[in-house]
Amino acid sequence: MKRTYTKINNLSVANELINFVNNELLKNTKISPEKFWLRFDKAVHELTPRNKELIKIREDLQKKIDEWHIQNKGNEINLEKYKNFLKEIGYLKEVGPDFKIKTKNIDQEITSIAGPQLVVPIMNERYALNAANARWMSLYDSLYGTDIIPETKGAVIGKTYNPIRGQKVIEYARNFLDQNVPLQNGSWKDISEIPKVNDNQLNLKLKNPKQFVGYVKKLDHLSSLLLINNNLHIDIIFDINNSLEIHNPEGNQDNAAIHDVILESAVSTICDNEDSVAAVDAEDKVICYRNWLGLMKGNLNSTFKKNGKNFERKLNPDRNYTSKDGKSLKLHGRSLLLIRNVGHLMTNPAITLKDGSEIPEGIMDAFITAAACLHDINKKGNSRTGSIYVVKPKMHGPEETAFTDLIFTKVEEVLELEKYVCKIGIMDEERRTSSNLKECIRTLENRVFFINTGFLDRTGDEMHTSMEAGPMIKKGDMKSSKWIGAYENNNVDIGLRCGFSGKAQIGKGMWAMPDKMSDMMEQKISHLKAGANCAWVPSPTAAALHTLHYHEINIFDKQKELEKREAAKLDDLLTIPVADRPNWSIEEINSEISNSSQTLLGYVVRWIDQGVGCSKVPDINNIGLMEDRATLRISSQHIANWIHHGICSSKQVLEIMKKMAKIVDEQNKGDRLYQNMSPNFDKSVAFKAACDLVFHGRTQPSGYTEPLLHLNRLIKKN
Repeated sequence: MKRTYTKINNLSVANELINFVNNELLKNTKISPEKFWLRFDKAVHELTPRNKELIKIREDLQKKIDEWHIQNKGNEINLEKYKNFLKEIGYLKEVGPDFKIKTKNIDQEITSIAGPQLVVPIMNERYALNAANARWMSLYDSLYGTDIIPETKGAVIGKTYNPIRGQKVIEYARNFLDQNVPLQNGSWKDISEIPKVNDNQLNLKLKNPKQFVGYVKKLDHLSSLLLINNNLHIDIIFDINNSLEIHNPEGNQDNAAIHDVILESAVSTICDNEDSVAAVDAEDKVICYRNWLGLMKGNLNSTFKKNGKNFERKLNPDRNYTSKDGKSLKLHGRSLLLIRNVGHLMTNPAITLKDGSEIPEGIMDAFITAAACLHDINKKGNSRTGSIYVVKPKMHGPEETAFTDLIFTKVEEVLELEKYVCKIGIMDEERRTSSNLKECIRTLENRVFFINTGFLDRTGDEMHTSMEAGPMIKKGDMKSSKWIGAYENNNVDIGLRCGFSGKAQIGKGMWAMPDKMSDMMEQKISHLKAGANCAWVPSPTAAALHTLHYHEINIFDKQKELEKREAAKLDDLLTIPVADRPNWSIEEINSEISNSSQTLLGYVVRWIDQGVGCSKVPDINNIGLMEDRATLRISSQHIANWIHHGICSSKQVLEIMKKMAKIVDEQNKGDRLYQNMSPNFDKSVAFKAACDLVFHGRTQPSGYTEPLLHLNRLIKKN
């Protein structure tokens, strides 16, 4: 599709973007379009040369590291020599004196409420609304519809309400209340009538009376009882007429007429412009920006059909109660929304500069997503402190985090915002950042509100950085390797030593299996035990269930314990996960390649053909996994590494990829929009893109998948 552009000062801007900025983004703000474009033009042309310089530094460092490994091939890596080399080339920085972050005006969802964090593709307005509204979720629904409650002894889900299963849900919820808001005497299971609040006094005696926060009365009966534990609210909803028909058409089967237990769940949500979207041009970017603007204005809505019925979704209102002191109490009805921009690497054809080059996409994101927040700063519908929360991914080392600080200094100048209104979340997912994390944080000490770990991207960068060191261990063995343990601990250790506890978030990564909630409940509590006060979940339901972990563990007490432990060692962090004399069988090698190829193809085919950046992709065992671009990075880099070191051949991999493409085609046969890759592989842009990611993986910048994906998506679109 041919795009039309308009010349504005030294910029050529796609008309879709101009119309959006002038007529929607800046409307009813203090910044006129003329003022914005003039200042934006100047700022972009000041920032872009530094952006290009930083990408060149990445390339130069990688070449030097490749050469070092080639020169030392066949020798066991001497860590002292290796570290000295990394210091000499500027990869490792000198560690400065201790300090504490100075970020101010942070919302309590960041500072003092620990809980699940959703990540949602901003390109899909319905998903974005669901995520924003996942601040308050039904425990009953989340239990009833998932494998937390086994479908045994008659407790099947079925198509209509099953009272046997319903009873199991009630029992689970009562146990939860007993564990987290216990009564002074007896059990929540013993309550057989709706409690009473008279003169603001609750007739139920709680073991800790401070856990009673507020209530709602209807028809002079208690309809809502608000409790709190570990700074998270629990809203018990009573069926005062015993006639609500949401769960059981025959009436409420609970003896105390508890209709539901509503949990404060997704305390914060990352609205993503990066790994979970497929936005390659002005048309795509405007969809993303418009949805974010709607969230900041509070007027985003979505209409859709489900089971033949029309539905409209919009943002939930705040929740109103009477406090236990008899005063009006209002609680925020939505998740605190953060916006993830793209990193420093990619450019976008939505705007071209005076030299004809495309604008760095991260710079464009910074100005436009921040401008959308001007609407929120006026009404404080999202951030009650008037802050803008930007999560910045894929930064390599302190020079790049310092550049991000500079970008947002320019943003504040252009938009006439106070300095440090823009807060930055550092995604610790690149090896040069983890190795220099303290100094990265120092460059953003007045802005940083968040650090986290991301296993997939970090593993992809680990493999690409050390591509010449030797064949990597299997993907499944990465999680037990020395570097990964040091990486996860180092992130928490550095964050705590820099004063994050009670001021900023320390996060952990995604649970990728949305249908395996029972497994999540067993395993994901490890993120809290590791010291994270937020961790990523793939759905609102997962947020509701993961929040149970934050009731079980007081994360701020846990962080105090962890502050006393010995810090993770840099030597461990820099230990390269190469296989020691690999002797895998042909069957093992083919199995590993098949697994990587199948998930890679399953994701790429939707990205290229349908523009879907995040979806539930069935793996080789037909288990649905929530996949985004980070999955591709690790899979493509792993296969590329094995080809490079002779573990497998290109011909062998191509044969396996064709075989896996047929399996992916079969897995997607129910999708009417799906286009088969087989048997005409040469005609499938998606299959070609997937192959390029593998066979050209070694030469991709930092092993990133975006350049090839964007190129092939644009070919498909046009």
